[in-house]
Amino acid sequence: MEQKMAILPTIENISDDLNLIFKDLHMHPELGFQEFRTSKIVKEKLRQYGVDELHTEIGKTGIVAIINGNQEGQKQVGVRADMDALPIEETTNLNYASKMPGKMHACGHDGHTTMLLGAAKHLCETRNFKGKAVLIFQPAEEGLGGARLMLEEGLFERFPCSEIYGIHNSPNGKHGEIAICKGKAMAGASFFDIKINAKGSHAAMPHQSIDPIIICSNLIDQMQAIVSRNTPPLESVVLSITQIHSGSAYNVIPEVATLCGTIRYFSEEVYALVEERVKAICRGLEATYNVEVTPDLRNTFDVLHNDNELSDCYMDAAEEIVGKENIIRTARPATGSEDFADMLKHVKGAYCRIGHSGTQPLHSPKFTLDPDIIPVGASVLARLVEKQLPTN
Repeated sequence: MEQKMAILPTIENISDDLNLIFKDLHMHPELGFQEFRTSKIVKEKLRQYGVDELHTEIGKTGIVAIINGNQEGQKQVGVRADMDALPIEETTNLNYASKMPGKMHACGHDGHTTMLLGAAKHLCETRNFKGKAVLIFQPAEEGLGGARLMLEEGLFERFPCSEIYGIHNSPNGKHGEIAICKGKAMAGASFFDIKINAKGSHAAMPHQSIDPIIICSNLIDQMQAIVSRNTPPLESVVLSITQIHSGSAYNVIPEVATLCGTIRYFSEEVYALVEERVKAICRGLEATYNVEVTPDLRNTFDVLHNDNELSDCYMDAAEEIVGKENIIRTARPATGSEDFADMLKHVKGAYCRIGHSGTQPLHSPKFTLDPDIIPVGASVLARLVEKQLPTN
């Protein structure tokens, strides 16, 4: 029998409204830095709830709201939610499925945004804390650098935070299970594009070409050996080649081939080794085939580090909502990446995962976030602020 969660009464009272907000956001997904409608809804709700300060257009479409507690204090606790969707065609057949062709909330950011709105409602209504709650609605988490742009525009200089927290749904079929990994919790990631400029020809006369597809296949073989033969066996590295682009006709050997992918890592030193090996392989292929092989590797996500003490504080607050039996304090690191890591490089904090009844994986066109988890997540975030900003 599923245990009843201790949802905060203020949030329980607006659970129907939160459900409507979530479904509306899900039907109208927006890609990174294009979250104009989403931002408008967030602004309207925050004004309605009565936040003390509302700041917009930070990182293009980002929002920061300030809520003052019923006692003045020197401490500020930040809570962040992401807002963007993915370029995926939804195939869930939900009655609130995406109405935007080729766009989908396949990572649950619509749910995260709604959770933080629910927490905002509670904090505005009760104000049972000392200091300030800083609520950050971030654009463009999905590899476009939304966190970095907000930071470049002075996020923490304008809105100082003593500590900061984030949350992400986990479609593991375990409603209300909340897990955290202390220390290195999520991998850093580099995205890469490698362009091969070779020599095309008629497919019937391949001797007149320098075939970029042959070079590309050679490159793939050598890159896959980096992890197995160059990196230390006890260091986690994932090198994935996810795109190959070349050619446009059956009877033409193309001039150009492009190869794309990602490198995931937990050690900056190991990543530096992998990056140098990729570049060295490209130089070797240039010399072997007398072509241009141009690698472009871009650090897109930093390694996410959870503060040990604040991870425990997070789980202490969560335990009051979901019960001790639903708390995992020693979760394993994840090879996925999250740009909340950029914020944690500036302000100490923690990031957790909250399970729900969905079982389709993140970034799948069939992914569904169970709306019943939204009041639970909202209650956890609100209770966290109250516990970290206790009144006298």
